[in-house]
Amino acid sequence: MVPRFWRKIKYRYDVVASYCENCGNYYYPQREICPKCRRKGALKDLKLCDDGRVLTYTIVNGKCIALIEFENGARMLAEVCGKVEIGTKVRKAFRRYGEEGEDGIIYYGTKFVPLGEGM
Repeated sequence: MVPRFWRKIKYRYDVVASYCENCGNYYYPQREICPKCRRKGALKDLKLCDDGRVLTYTIVNGKCIALIEFENGARMLAEVCGKVEIGTKVRKAFRRYGEEGEDGIIYYGTKFVPLGEGM
């Protein structure tokens, strides 16, 4: 069970981007200043939806790293577990990244899985 303290940190378990209320662009990772219109204070936190689609991908050290686009046009790079092709629809999943040492801390985070595969 995850301690309550960690569950309340929205950036830990959700994919949160920035949305510029001035020019309407989305940015992930979050920004303090909009790169397009240069407005500070116009950016608001926006939790991205759980589903997206793969625009392109590459294999790095045996892991599939994909550029994922969400419905609103926001994009992010993330690892995809399972077989993927360009255009594959994917869903956010909380997965293990790795661990520190043999008896160390296990790290978890957001990865994506193709829709229809085991969650």
